[in-house]
Amino acid sequence: MSFNPPAQILYGSPLSRPKVARFAVIVLAVLVVICIGVIAQRILMPLKPDALQVFFVAMLWGGLLSVIPVAILWFLDRREHESTWLYVLTFLWGALIATAIAQPINSVIINAVGQYLAVHPNIQQVLGDNAKIAIAAPLAGPIVEETTKGLGLVLLFWLLRAEFDNVRDGFIYGALIGIGFNFLEAPFYVAKVFADTGVAPWGAQLAMRHSLLGLGGPALYTGLFGMGLGLARQPTRQWLRYIAPVLGWLLGFSAHLVNNSIGLLITLTIVLSGGQVAASTKGVIPIDPPVWLGLLQGSIQNFILLLPFVVITIVMLWQSGIWERQVIREQLADETEPIITPEEYEAVKRDRLFRTRRIDDIDRRTSAAIVRAQNELAFRKWRVKQLGQSPDTDQLVASWREELWRLRGSGSPMVV
Repeated sequence: MSFNPPAQILYGSPLSRPKVARFAVIVLAVLVVICIGVIAQRILMPLKPDALQVFFVAMLWGGLLSVIPVAILWFLDRREHESTWLYVLTFLWGALIATAIAQPINSVIINAVGQYLAVHPNIQQVLGDNAKIAIAAPLAGPIVEETTKGLGLVLLFWLLRAEFDNVRDGFIYGALIGIGFNFLEAPFYVAKVFADTGVAPWGAQLAMRHSLLGLGGPALYTGLFGMGLGLARQPTRQWLRYIAPVLGWLLGFSAHLVNNSIGLLITLTIVLSGGQVAASTKGVIPIDPPVWLGLLQGSIQNFILLLPFVVITIVMLWQSGIWERQVIREQLADETEPIITPEEYEAVKRDRLFRTRRIDDIDRRTSAAIVRAQNELAFRKWRVKQLGQSPDTDQLVASWREELWRLRGSGSPMVV
């Protein structure tokens, strides 16, 4: 039995049932419409025409800068490319849904902090005119934003389990949601500063928020949670399946908290050392570095500030590459022609960290399709074995084998 690409993605998912799929599409469509309305009302409408123009220009440049991290994720995903529409959906979850849900909740927290400071003016006096944002940022951003972005990951993990295999998948999906969130958040801050000062901070806001090749900030935070969910799909130890997602979310939350707390920590350090907190910078024309310098400064700053989290991410991605190559080697070892030839299996064994395997003597597109099908077959066999079942009775395993027969031009495999 051969499945078409949508059926392969939805295999084992509640969405494979037509009634559930229709209901999910309706709910998603309604949610998107509501979120677009929230964004228009709370982000776009308050901006004056000149600030609104800056916002859309920043979105354009932010979209171009987002190509870099998406290309990196595409390379990381090369052994088992996910569907393009999954890339689009995860990006849009971050840009539309996560942003629209987080924005009003963040506003409630910021206003609550403002009311608290009005009752306790001594705190305002100590921390200065920026006390409200300095206190609210560590409270609102890490909790609210990592929850709204993470909700998309949880839904993907639950509804599309066949496409969520390991740590690397989790990081890719999480980072895409973060990139989408940054796509809308960064232009908002550029426009906000422009509305206050008349100067658009292209280097200080737009560039710095796309630092570390666009994989710092929101992409890193949600990517950490995604890696926790992905790790829950790999181990044989039952306790790790429950602990890994919690640890992943806490890592993403902690990284976000560290980033958002730096302003408050600097202010407290100045106060405790007997210094004087500067007055409000509202209305003061900022010094904006060139875009290239903003990218460099932001990357250095985030690398130092978030070093433990960057190291964790790099190590886990490196280990995920080792795991992927091991699974492919082990699960394809007992396959024969036309599923895989001896020469192709030797290439599997030679595969390395930055190497992309391809098949000689055939066109590039067919080669890529065969390699992808072989890798998908390997990962599916591994998953079925982890569930204590036989790959020979699994319909998706049979579908990938039949796909390989078709790509070889060998017809259909014989059913025994």
